[in-house]
Amino acid sequence: MPNLTLNDVRSRYLAFFAARDHVEIPSASLIPENDPTTLFTGSGMQPLLPNLLGQPHPKGNMLADSQKCFRSNDIEEVGDNRHTTFFEMLGNWSLGAYFKRQQLQWIFEFLTDNLELNPEKLYVTVFGGDEEANIPRDLESASIWEELFLSKGIPSKTIDLSTVGHASAVGTQNGHIFFYDAAENWWSRSGPPSAMPVGEPGGPDSEIFYEFETQHDKAFGKHCHPNCDCGRFMEIGNNVFMEYLKQEDGSFTALPNKNVDFGGGLERITAAANNMPDIFELDVFRDVFEMIREGMGGQYQDAIPEKKAAMRIIADHTRAAVFLIGDGIMPGNKEQPYIVRRLIRRALLKTRQIFPAGALHLHRITDRIIDTYDNQYPGLNLDRKAIHDAFEGEEMKFSATLNRGLKEYEQFKIHKVYLTGSFASSLASTYGFPLEITKEIAEVEEFPLSKNFDAELRLAQSEHKEVSRKGLDQKFKGGLADHSDMSVKYHTATHLLHQALRLVLGDHVLQKGSNITPKRLRFDFSHPDKMTDEQKQAVEDLVNEQITAAIPVTREEMTVAEAKAQGALGLFEDKYANSVHVYKVGDFSIEICGGPHVSTTGTLGIFRITKEASASAGVRRIKAVLEGSA
Repeated sequence: MPNLTLNDVRSRYLAFFAARDHVEIPSASLIPENDPTTLFTGSGMQPLLPNLLGQPHPKGNMLADSQKCFRSNDIEEVGDNRHTTFFEMLGNWSLGAYFKRQQLQWIFEFLTDNLELNPEKLYVTVFGGDEEANIPRDLESASIWEELFLSKGIPSKTIDLSTVGHASAVGTQNGHIFFYDAAENWWSRSGPPSAMPVGEPGGPDSEIFYEFETQHDKAFGKHCHPNCDCGRFMEIGNNVFMEYLKQEDGSFTALPNKNVDFGGGLERITAAANNMPDIFELDVFRDVFEMIREGMGGQYQDAIPEKKAAMRIIADHTRAAVFLIGDGIMPGNKEQPYIVRRLIRRALLKTRQIFPAGALHLHRITDRIIDTYDNQYPGLNLDRKAIHDAFEGEEMKFSATLNRGLKEYEQFKIHKVYLTGSFASSLASTYGFPLEITKEIAEVEEFPLSKNFDAELRLAQSEHKEVSRKGLDQKFKGGLADHSDMSVKYHTATHLLHQALRLVLGDHVLQKGSNITPKRLRFDFSHPDKMTDEQKQAVEDLVNEQITAAIPVTREEMTVAEAKAQGALGLFEDKYANSVHVYKVGDFSIEICGGPHVSTTGTLGIFRITKEASASAGVRRIKAVLEGSA
């Protein structure tokens, strides 16, 4: 088994598919562009959704990449041997060029011949069909897998495991190929067919698992199987056959192309290539753990489970926050910035568990992470100081948060006999005081928990999440909420606003995010100071001058180099293909953008700024409306 680094596996994968006529595309930003469904880029398919729906990609119909991904719903899972919030997703894509047989043959060849994974340790799952959605089981993929395993001298028939519960009861039965139901082997952004909204693409998938030589933990069921959570099996890849589109009547129709969307976690594949069941032993975490070991005076492998989990959380959360800040999200109190703050503070909390005196400073670790990824993501080095300052600032603020929380705790204790779950939840949601610390202090001080503490806590947390969810549904939709006439007008207005801000405030102004609905626009931009009334008026006047002039809005397709030569502004430049769309508003504005836009500024109405405020450190936010436009 070769000793491969993360960079080795990434390079091998991209070279493998380049040799098979795939064009490498760069990673998109972790901040989704014009995607109202999510806060972050969480999968490789997300930036390519328009292409999966039929829009031609400028680089062709056979693509490969390594996409930065972040999944906030995995925060609580971090601490085991395989879950991380940030990861890279290796991907190869066929937009109608090839389908199941070619895909499964290639990925099996890459894993077994290129990376030299033992095929005896590989197990695959296949879509077992969905009667309610009238979608048949994937017999073709099962047959192809049988041929591939047999080519390595491994005879294996497909075994129907149906559900996770049934699989746990019967085990693998010495098989390597398994049918599971739609809950496990169907892929869409919304889950199985029954959960998909109208207009959502999806399809059956075939997942690949690697078996490590670890003992099955019967706490997760009687028998182990590929989808068991005990850690013996690790999913390393998913071949999605994206071929269906949900219709208004609940049925499914075929997409314009039968597409292949392969996604394989880079960290997990590298772990399998090294037969390493703990991804936190990979080279990318080595320097981070070395710093932790220096402070502890011990070894990671020898740490007790609680401290080992804490070390993994520190490493994961710090790395994730570094990449999020590098893509422009600074710590804050709401939406995306809140996730960054939560990551940093949760990591800081874990350092207190390992170093009671607070000897470990996360901002020192950020340098190690930036250096590790410098070759693949050189932009992190350019943002080194901003990343360092953000971590250092959060460390200072977190100390203050702990002090405020302790004061509230002492006041509560004076008047109460028990620590209630509702107060612990309030302390966390209002003051950012971690629940773990609240319970730990209560235990040390022998301040008993209320009889119904857990139930009170769950209820309070559920109510808080519901309020937060409703707030996010109303306040955050990332990019265009829809492609209605007014949303398109507001999208065009952001281009005028962007250039007007640069003319009034200076060339340092760059877009940091936008949120567009049919009723208003919200525009985040880099600028250190509050705008004066005179500056806001000057921006309004400039925008309205362009609207009154009824300037044509034109689109051209050109290379990135040509766009830059013409002075085009670009957002999230690490995601662009060689060929891009450039929108011009006369001689006033020129930007790389995916559209859509109006044909002339004369249809926009009167532009008026309704609010200008701070969005986060060094980032301001403008809200504006178009009056007299319908």
